Amino acid sequence: MMCRRVGSRACAIAAAVCLTAAPAAAQQAAPAAADPVLTFFKGTELSGFVDTYYSYNFNTPARPCATVGGVAIFNCLHNFDVAHNSFSLNLAELALEKKPTTDSRGGFRIDLDYGSAAAIVAGFEPGGTTLYQNIQQAYLSYLAPTKTGSLQFDFGKFVTMMGNEVIETKDNWNYSRGLLFVLAVPGYHMGMRAVYSPNDKWTLQGHLVNGWNNTVDNNTAKSVGGSITYKPTSAVTIIQNWMGGPEQNNDNADWRHTLDTIVTYTATPQISLALNYDYGHDTYTNVSTVWQGVAAYLRYQPNARFAVTPRYEYFKDRDAFATGAVQNLQEFTLTAELKHKDGVLMRVEYRGDMSNLPYFLKNMTEATKNQ
Repeated sequence: MMCRRVGSRACAIAAAVCLTAAPAAAQQAAPAAADPVLTFFKGTELSGFVDTYYSYNFNTPARPCATVGGVAIFNCLHNFDVAHNSFSLNLAELALEKKPTTDSRGGFRIDLDYGSAAAIVAGFEPGGTTLYQNIQQAYLSYLAPTKTGSLQFDFGKFVTMMGNEVIETKDNWNYSRGLLFVLAVPGYHMGMRAVYSPNDKWTLQGHLVNGWNNTVDNNTAKSVGGSITYKPTSAVTIIQNWMGGPEQNNDNADWRHTLDTIVTYTATPQISLALNYDYGHDTYTNVSTVWQGVAAYLRYQPNARFAVTPRYEYFKDRDAFATGAVQNLQEFTLTAELKHKDGVLMRVEYRGDMSNLPYFLKNMTEATKNQ
């Protein structure tokens, strides 16, 4: 999955005023050579946003069900919208990006994050949450010369290719992140990737990274991944992702495999659909674990300012890998969106989570199947 940004550009205009006229016979001075540093940064884009929310959990939990990165999770199995009966700062972000071009083949991207979401994303970082949570992405890019298409290499820390949802709320159809985002796939990687697009229908990716959510590796092996994106028409996009490698602490032998399939379809200018399926398998000390889930989305947008998006998910944690309990989970979300032309986006959302076990917390100690 790639993070998309819609931001404003800051432009500087310089004016020179001639104070004295040169003698008629004098030759005009040759223009000064362009500063290579200023030329490199000329195409840099600055973007940013602030994301705040209020959430109320009808189970009225009196204590959190978990703590991740120092953030108390009162809404179990949610990611980022985790507070109960509280106004909260989810994420404030500033991003600097220079896309490589044929005229300037070097590039970079830096995303600086602050808020509870930044701490949650880095909550399982082997290198420490405090050290890495404020840098969501930081990588260098190189656009290689090719006879056909484009080939770009990125080196550093970048968000995962997997999943239909991303960290930035504004780029999703719903406010809360689904079960698949939280439980089924990684969030970021440290390493290198190559992205090759031979034409406007196909895009291929290859990854060599430390692994799942680890700027600092937790073993001495590396993980590999691949992605194929196919756009048979402008209305249909099919993405198949895979990643494999040892992900357990100090274990180079046991591999984790993750398959991620995403299909999106724009039926009409007002109606869009998306389907996401994930399957994962891991082995540790000869014990095999499997998890899988599916998410379905429908977005109805009658005009540029208003949209409604229902989402349904089913997740099967067969071996308690993702949630710590052998259970089948479902969730339904309904989101109404109002967008102002000046960049203000507001969403009102209702979500219900269900399990076949009394997994969710109600009041102080009561366990219930619903949230």
